Amino acid sequence: MSPAEASQALALRPEAAKKPSVREELEEATRVGRRLALAFAGGGLVLAGFVTRTAGIYSPAVADASAALGALLLAAPIVRRAAKNVVLGNLDLDELIALAIVAAVAFEDYVTAGGVAFFATLGELVERRTALGARAAIESLVRLTPQVARRIASDGSESEVDAASLRPGDVVRVRPGDNVPADGLVRAGRSALDEKSITGESQPAEKGPQDQVFAGTTNLTGSLDLVVSRAGEDTTLGRVKELILAAERARPPVARLIDRTVASYLPFVLMLGALILFFTREPARFVAALVVACPTALVLATPTAMVAALSCAARLGILVKDARDLEVAGKLTQVIFDKTGTLTTGMLSATTLAPLEGQDPAQALLLAASVAQRSNHPASRAVVAIAREAELSLLDPDSFEEVPGKGVVGAVSGRSVVLGRASLLKERGVEPLPERAEDEGLSQLHLAIDGTGVATIGLEDRARGEAKAAVLDLRSLGVRRIVMLTGDRWAVARRVARDLGCDEVAAECLPARKLELVETARRSGEKVAVVGDGVNDAPALAAGDLGIAMGAAGSDVAIGSARVALLNDDLTRLPFLIRLSRSTRAVIAQNLVAGVLLIASGLALSGAGRLSPVAAIVLHNLGSLFVVFNSARLVRAGEEWA
Repeated sequence: MSPAEASQALALRPEAAKKPSVREELEEATRVGRRLALAFAGGGLVLAGFVTRTAGIYSPAVADASAALGALLLAAPIVRRAAKNVVLGNLDLDELIALAIVAAVAFEDYVTAGGVAFFATLGELVERRTALGARAAIESLVRLTPQVARRIASDGSESEVDAASLRPGDVVRVRPGDNVPADGLVRAGRSALDEKSITGESQPAEKGPQDQVFAGTTNLTGSLDLVVSRAGEDTTLGRVKELILAAERARPPVARLIDRTVASYLPFVLMLGALILFFTREPARFVAALVVACPTALVLATPTAMVAALSCAARLGILVKDARDLEVAGKLTQVIFDKTGTLTTGMLSATTLAPLEGQDPAQALLLAASVAQRSNHPASRAVVAIAREAELSLLDPDSFEEVPGKGVVGAVSGRSVVLGRASLLKERGVEPLPERAEDEGLSQLHLAIDGTGVATIGLEDRARGEAKAAVLDLRSLGVRRIVMLTGDRWAVARRVARDLGCDEVAAECLPARKLELVETARRSGEKVAVVGDGVNDAPALAAGDLGIAMGAAGSDVAIGSARVALLNDDLTRLPFLIRLSRSTRAVIAQNLVAGVLLIASGLALSGAGRLSPVAAIVLHNLGSLFVVFNSARLVRAGEEWA
C-alpha cells in the first residue's frame, strides 16, 4: 500500500465515509480475496523457481520462467500503479519499491523481483485492513441510527417508516431495546437510555417528559413517545460523525513537514542507490537499498496516531474538530473557565430564607413561589422548588409581570408581591432588607409584600462535584494558572473561586470583557484554553488558543463556537484531553524515531551487502506494522473511562 493510499484511507475522505451498500461491501471483499489469491499464486511460482534452480531439479531456464511468471503476476499491479502516478505527476515514495522490482527484473534476478513484490503485496493488504478499521468505526457509528422508525399518526395509529423520512414535529415511539431514530423531546413515558455513543457516559440516563434524547442512543427499559426535533444528518450523532471526519482529514504540522520532504527525498535515495551500485557492482545491494529506503513508516507515523487518538477521544464524548487542536491541548499553560454551567451546575437552589422579625416564613415563601411559578428564570424555579419541598400548595396569581434581568412582580389573593434584585424593589419604592453577613457569597433575592420588604432568599449555584479534582489535576499537569470569569457578583465569584482553588477571578464580566481578558493572556505569551457553555461565551471561546464547549450534546451553537466539544458535563475530561495530547505526541515521536532508525540501518546494511532485497522488504513491512500497532495503543488510553 502506498503512503498516499494509506494516508487517504486513514483520512477518511467524505465519500469513503458514507455507509457502503451490501453490494459494495461484497465487491470490496471480492477484490481483497482476489488480490490475496493472486499474491499466493505468484508467490508459489516464485518459490517453485527458487527451489528448482537451487536443487537442480529442472533446467535453469524452466526455473527462471517459473520465477519470472510469478514476479509478473505480483509486480504488475505495483508497477502499473507507479506508472500511473508518474504520468499524472502524483509521485509518492512507494515508487521506490516499483523501481526496485524493475531493476531486479532488468538484472534478470526474477526470484528477488518476485520476493520483493510478494512481501510488498502482503504488507499492502495488512496495512489496508488496519487503515480501513477507522472507516469501519465510523460506519458502526452511523449504524447506531436505525433504518426504520415507528411514527405515530394524529389518530394514534402506529406505522413503520424509513427513519430518513422523519421530519421535525413527527411523533415516534421507541420501545425497550430499540435505538432512538432521531433527536427529540420526550412527550410521554419514562425510561433509562444508554447514551455512551453520544456523551461517553457509562451510566444510563433517566429520561422523562420534556427531556432531550439523541439519535443512536439505546432505550433500555420503558416505552417513550418522542417529538422529533432533528433527523438524519442534522442530528447530534450526524454532527459527531462529520466532526470526526473533518478532524481526521486535517493534517498537523508534523505530517505537512513530511509531505514537503518527498520532492527532495526521492532523488537523494536514487543517488545513494546509484553510488552503492557504482562502487559495489552488485545489483542486489542496489535493489535492497531502494526497498528499505521507502519511508512508509514515516508517512504513517502521524496519521495513524492521530486517528487512534481522535477515536479514543470520541468514545468519551470529546470531539476534536481539527488534529492540530489535539496538538495544542498538550501545550496549554492557562485555562480560563466560565463559572455558571461550567464550574458550577448552572442550577440554582434556595439555601436560606431570612424573614423580617414577626413575619411568617411559610406565608412569605408561599406568596413568593406563587408569583415565581409563572417564570422560567432559574432563580424563580429555585424558589418554586423549595416551596414544593415544603409541601406548600401554590396559589394562582391574579396578575404577573416579569422584569427581564431584575425579577417578577404580581398579585396573589389581593396582595402585591415583588421578588427579585434589590434594584427592582427600589424602583417600586420599596426599601429592601439589608443583606446578612452570613449570606455573603450567595445570590440574593429580595421579597416585598404590600410595599414592605419582608424577606431575603439566598440562592446558591453549587460547584460540580468533580470541579475541584479537575482543577487540581490540571495544575499537576503543568497548567500554571486557573482563571474563572463570570457575570455574577464579586461575592459569589470569590466564594466559588476560593472553594475550587482558582488563581484569579473576574466577576461582573460582560462578553466583551471576557474577550479582552483572553486576548490579554495570549499577548502575555500564555497558551490559553477557554472553557464555557458555547453560547454566552462564544467570543471568548473563539479568541483562545483552544476553545472548549461544555455539555455540547444537542446544542448547535456550542458545537459551532468551539474547537473542542465535550458532549457531557464531566470536567475530568479536560485533564484527560491534555494527557491524550501528550501521549499522542510521544507516540508520533516514537514512530518517527523507529522509521528513521529503520531506514538508516537498512541503508547501511544494504550497502555492506548484509541485507538481501527480500529481507529488505520484510524489514520495511515490519517497520510499517510497528507504527500501526504502536499508534493503536492510543485507542486503549480511554478504556478506564469507558
